[in-house]
Amino acid sequence: MSFLGFGARPQPTSAEKLAMAEMEMDIMAHMINKLGNTCFKKCVNNDYKDTELNKGESVCLDRCVHKFVEAFQKVPYTLNLSKQHGNGLTQYT
Repeated sequence: MSFLGFGARPQPTSAEKLAMAEMEMDIMAHMINKLGNTCFKKCVNNDYKDTELNKGESVCLDRCVHKFVEAFQKVPYTLNLSKQHGNGLTQYT
């Protein structure tokens, strides 16, 4: 926090907060739709012989969702680290 508010970032207005919340909801909805489509295509057999998922499909879906969410969390973190170091995009292993 700066002395007497000099150099401080202005607080977002209610409209800006609402716009940010809507954008975040759109991003999450997109992620969930993409996750569902990707993992379903990868893991579920198109024959639909059973009314429930078999063990192999369940395990595949669990792993797929875990990897998808993990990647979704790592990308912003890596970009933030890159921005903090001021060197643009870098490769992390």
